[in-house]
Amino acid sequence: MKKSVLGFMLGWLALFFVGQSQTVSTTASTNLVQFSGVVLDQDSLTPIPFVSILIKGTNRGTVTNYYGFFSLVANPGDELQFFSINHKNRTYKLADTIRQKYYYALQVLTKDTLTLKEVDVYPWPSREEFRKAFLALDLKDTDLERADRNLNKETLTYLERTQGSDAAVNYRIVMQNYFTKVYTTGQAPSNRLLDPIAWASFIDAWRKGKYSKKKK
Repeated sequence: MKKSVLGFMLGWLALFFVGQSQTVSTTASTNLVQFSGVVLDQDSLTPIPFVSILIKGTNRGTVTNYYGFFSLVANPGDELQFFSINHKNRTYKLADTIRQKYYYALQVLTKDTLTLKEVDVYPWPSREEFRKAFLALDLKDTDLERADRNLNKETLTYLERTQGSDAAVNYRIVMQNYFTKVYTTGQAPSNRLLDPIAWASFIDAWRKGKYSKKKK
């Protein structure tokens, strides 16, 4: 008889604690809030991507996506911390009186501007090196004299005879030959023997010495 009474009481206590835990869990689940929003820049009002959001006192949080949107589950009264590299940290506290399951908000962050000390960059490692370079500076020639020397007729003629064609010129010649071949497909190729423009180009090139043998 005593064993049956003791078993009944233990069973009743077990049911009582299970009911209480279910009630607490149900109450806690009904108080959870799906908190969503967008993080914006205060100056431009543009979304800020990859902002870290952390519920203070916990290890739970999230990160905004490319469009500055975030969404996480929180409890009423939680304090959310926003961290961004280029902005000042901000906090947002949910009200304790929130009863709805979904809550939306816009969080604005202020840019954090840091003023660094002035840094002077010199091409010389020391004042002595600068002094040597300054004293060895040759200022005999003016800009006009250097320009005249670079535009010397003999120098330009030498470059014209020795310098090869670049990629753009070679491409244009190849494409012209290709278009000529396509244009004359199915017929005899055009003969430029009596073309005055071709003769003028040949005579001009001959006068400039383009067909002369180059000295090795």
